[in-house]
Amino acid sequence: MAAPHRFDPNFTKNVVEGMGPNTTPRNREVLGALIRHIHDFAREVELTVDEWMEGVKFVNALGEIYYTSNKTRNETHRICDVLGLESLVDEIAHKIISEGELDPTSSSILGPFWSPNAPFRELGGEIFQDGIPPNGRVTKMHGVIRDILTGKPIPNAVFDIWQASANGKYDFQDPENQTPNNLRGKFRADAEGKYWFYCLHPTAYSLPRDGPSWQLLSLMDRHPMRPAHIHIMVTHPDYQGCTTQLYPSDDPWVKSDTVFAVKDDLVVEFKPIQGDDPKAVLELEYNVNLAPKGYKGKI
Repeated sequence: MAAPHRFDPNFTKNVVEGMGPNTTPRNREVLGALIRHIHDFAREVELTVDEWMEGVKFVNALGEIYYTSNKTRNETHRICDVLGLESLVDEIAHKIISEGELDPTSSSILGPFWSPNAPFRELGGEIFQDGIPPNGRVTKMHGVIRDILTGKPIPNAVFDIWQASANGKYDFQDPENQTPNNLRGKFRADAEGKYWFYCLHPTAYSLPRDGPSWQLLSLMDRHPMRPAHIHIMVTHPDYQGCTTQLYPSDDPWVKSDTVFAVKDDLVVEFKPIQGDDPKAVLELEYNVNLAPKGYKGKI
């Protein structure tokens, strides 16, 4: 005779089947799976009432800090990063294995600091509109944007870049030292798919140590450091865009990024500038490979 269930064996089924007939198939699939996994989690760890209430308070704190910061502090997004969820969703959404010689540039997480308001700047221009900050190392970044199937350049692709300043802060985190859109910019590749501009060698920084994400990291005995990185988003109407991050190979945190966003082909080498260029002390050559829209690659 089978042992009796400790918990009601029909409870989760009843909750899932409580969804009404107007629930869309996708919502039924996603929410049904979410309910089943949450219920299984609670049963597996035998979640206590006190622990559940701490979780409720934690979720409330995510919303509270967002609104008290005038919507500039998105801790909910950051929690997804700390738990590796955004990196996993990014891989599910964008992983393509090419059938040609070129693989598409690996994607990485968007993060909470992208802005749709970054201005277009002249090709070959600078993104440090407030001047070079203390300890800032100017870098000439350049490369070619290419089609993974043909290897041919993609003219007029848009290269969107954003990065933290040498103090580890983005513009809207640092209004005392940076004006809006400092260290941000969009550049349009030329007829040969080439782009070039001047940015800074990136700086490692810590996630905030005064909010829910820091509380969660502390519970897991994890550090809050992100390796130095540059964010890029490359788009063209005929191609699948690529949002990613580039990391200096010598950064001490590149092997233990607290948001699990580093991939091998995104680790790059900043080299001393070659030739006569008084504007920069370093250079970074990075070619971006895009897949045509609709291309699925090897299944």
